[in-house]
Amino acid sequence: MSFIQEFKEFAIKGNAIDMAVGLIIGAAFNKIVNSIVTDLVMPPLGLLIGGVDFKNLEMVLKGAATGPAGEAIPAVSIRYGVFLNTLVEFAIIAFSVFVVIKVMNRLIQKREAEAKKA
Repeated sequence: MSFIQEFKEFAIKGNAIDMAVGLIIGAAFNKIVNSIVTDLVMPPLGLLIGGVDFKNLEMVLKGAATGPAGEAIPAVSIRYGVFLNTLVEFAIIAFSVFVVIKVMNRLIQKREAEAKKA
């Protein structure tokens, strides 16, 4: 069997197509979660702790400067606010995946129990 023929069989199988659909849905879900965190969760949380925008939380290691030729040298900083946003996004995604897997497992167990009864 040639390499091309083997690839065609792989690509046409349902698993490859299901995986592609899953990746597309996952990318769209990531955008939704990102928006939830950035636009809905973090602004009220920032307001509660004193009107802070988490995107702007950073620890500056070296301030911005101007080089000898007049070029701007950006500041070097640790942007821990963006990291906190990412942690919240991860928690939401992990919880969502947990719930989906839990529901899927229940459905599978229910289907198997019904099949044993029949």
